[in-house]
Amino acid sequence: MNLHLLIPALFWPDTSQKEIYHDLSVPSLEVLLSKSTLTTNPPQDIDSWLCQTFNIAQQQSHWPIAPITLNSDNPSLLKNNQDFWMRADPVHLRIEHNHIMLADSRAFHLSAEEAKQITQDLNKHFCNDDLIFLPLHPDRWYIRAPHTPEMFTYTLNQVTCNNINNFLPAGKDSAIWHRIFNEIQMILHEHPINQAREARGELIINSVWFWGGGKMPVSAQSPYTHIYSNNELSRALALSSKAQQHYAELPVGAAIWQATNTSGNHLIVLDALLGKSKYKDAYGWRENLRIMEKDWFLPLLTALKEGTIDHLTITALNEYSSQQDFTITRSNLWKFWLAAKPFPSFAVI
Repeated sequence: MNLHLLIPALFWPDTSQKEIYHDLSVPSLEVLLSKSTLTTNPPQDIDSWLCQTFNIAQQQSHWPIAPITLNSDNPSLLKNNQDFWMRADPVHLRIEHNHIMLADSRAFHLSAEEAKQITQDLNKHFCNDDLIFLPLHPDRWYIRAPHTPEMFTYTLNQVTCNNINNFLPAGKDSAIWHRIFNEIQMILHEHPINQAREARGELIINSVWFWGGGKMPVSAQSPYTHIYSNNELSRALALSSKAQQHYAELPVGAAIWQATNTSGNHLIVLDALLGKSKYKDAYGWRENLRIMEKDWFLPLLTALKEGTIDHLTITALNEYSSQQDFTITRSNLWKFWLAAKPFPSFAVI
């Protein structure tokens, strides 16, 4: 059995904060990394990695994530594969000094009823633009564009916790969408839903983020026989590929995963560190890594020693520094000259 672990933000993104690793005990992970063969690739975010891995072609220089996740949320809307769909996800914008920071749904909870009421008002306003906002999930909204816009957008993951001025849509038709973007903010500024949220001390929903536009790809091709993840895009890609019958939600640990599997090529997405990293939650990031050590790295090291896993790859994604792929087999464990090194020594500087 071969296993591929995809772990975004395995290392803390700010390499100047070396104290983040102080007294962080992850001995099994240190052995796995120290005994591995390391290869590096250019930095990329989780959405880009998943699309590339599932052989999805870019459309107008960005990934067609909207139709792929729409196929999971409501496939009946994809009767015409020539329709251009975009995600229009609810977000919170906050002014800080001379820039505007964006927070995604990891920072707030939005109910289905709240999403419905907000999008109803947006649809009334934009009816003459032939735009309909569809809140198929409280934090996943969609629009079908009347034509394919000549425009480049950034993924929501890329802009979260960043200055949106560096990530606004660009291209021939971008001015149209800048206008829509600004009008949405005016509509939501004193919206009754936001007034109620503010009174409860909750973050208001004062904008949307347009991203992931494209037409539904013919198909996705997975190199894996089994996929385990709580990440929505990986689930949608599995559904669009031949691996759909082998998709399952992430088990609570490696022991449960091993109990039901004996062969094939497996992908497990461990993305619990990503949100903590983006929102600079150092305590949460450290605690999640400790849990991974106990629930995943220790039992996987044991499985590798016992030969129940033949080949293990750990891909550490980082948007700002090189992607690192650590590959290890059982025979690597016998390389006594490769002593276990401290975990922070693997962080790319």
